[in-house]
Amino acid sequence: MPDSLLSFIARSRVVRLWVGLVICLVLVGLDLGRRAPLAPLAQAVWPAADAKQSPASLVLIGQGNIPMPVETPAAHASSLLVMPSTYPASVMAFWFAGTRESAPDVQIAASQFDRVTQQWRAARFVVNRHTLGGQLGFGVRRLGNPVAWLDQQGKIHLFVVATGFGGWAASRVVHLRQASASHDFDALTFDIERVLPLSWLWNTSFLVRSAPLALIDGGMVLPVHFELGFKYPVSLRFDARGNFKGMARISQRLHLLQPTLLMQSESHWLALLRDHSDTGKVAIAQTHNGGQSWNDLPDLALDNPDASIAGLALAPGQMVLAHNSSFHSRNDLDLSISSDGKSWVKSKALAHGAGGDEYSYPAMIWAEGELWVSYTDQRKSIAWQRFAGAAKSQ
Repeated sequence: MPDSLLSFIARSRVVRLWVGLVICLVLVGLDLGRRAPLAPLAQAVWPAADAKQSPASLVLIGQGNIPMPVETPAAHASSLLVMPSTYPASVMAFWFAGTRESAPDVQIAASQFDRVTQQWRAARFVVNRHTLGGQLGFGVRRLGNPVAWLDQQGKIHLFVVATGFGGWAASRVVHLRQASASHDFDALTFDIERVLPLSWLWNTSFLVRSAPLALIDGGMVLPVHFELGFKYPVSLRFDARGNFKGMARISQRLHLLQPTLLMQSESHWLALLRDHSDTGKVAIAQTHNGGQSWNDLPDLALDNPDASIAGLALAPGQMVLAHNSSFHSRNDLDLSISSDGKSWVKSKALAHGAGGDEYSYPAMIWAEGELWVSYTDQRKSIAWQRFAGAAKSQ
């Protein structure tokens, strides 16, 4: 090979390296320049500060499957929402449903647990990709995980995963708000607030999954994660009206996703996380300053097969966690309890199966002195369980 050609190849490699370096610097600059502001200091509120029984004493008082929309064979990723005492329903549930996950007919379904009948109402679809895409001004290819929150004006907010191209790693988080203050479930509709401004790359590669952490000021902190090539968790701050106020990265590790947030005090919180590596454990991080900064802690001793979890701190020293407890599969879904969020003991079996059975993606809330848990049942429907104190259950 001629010396001139070898010299050119060598120089071209150097040029490519320099071009690559410049591109990286530009990307970092764009990220820093367009990144959302740091989340302000926040104080969380206990959902059951007056709880008179420990989670270990809770007794199962109801269970079943939430009705599915007609002729809809698949369901996944439920979210539960506590409703005010003036509302006809005590609890609402949202999930995505269709022919299968990622199918073009997938929509966001909803149901509510009626106070009078003590039954779940027939489910109906409340968000579909065609209407959503038309309002956004770009095509929506698929819909995924919904997460619900109620603001101080009594309106429901939905945060929904939506993709325009590619797989879930190309997702955006779309923020929707209830269109009217009506309590009529059959009239429930949503307007688009915005695509959350989380990334300079057209706000893609962020997904939502777990319930928000309520704040004393009426706002909330919403856990999300990034997953384009590598995965890391982020916390988002919203005020009492649902306005986005800032974000903070939860972990520096690059294989953690779907954080669930638990209080230890008003400003000391834990984030328990799904681990996408081969570790097979539940990861953990903490903040001592209301979410402004976070640091990683050693993994928990809990086995987990790279699956979503749901945690809730009811009151000081009273924490519960719904999680797949096997290293190998999603056959077993259990409820564990803890006083510090670091040492956990299994308390109850939510669902145990074998073979190809799947019980996964739990959600959990505390409503009117009761613990509610929902989860995906065989990817065909959403199962639910309801727990109360021993005295109340009699």
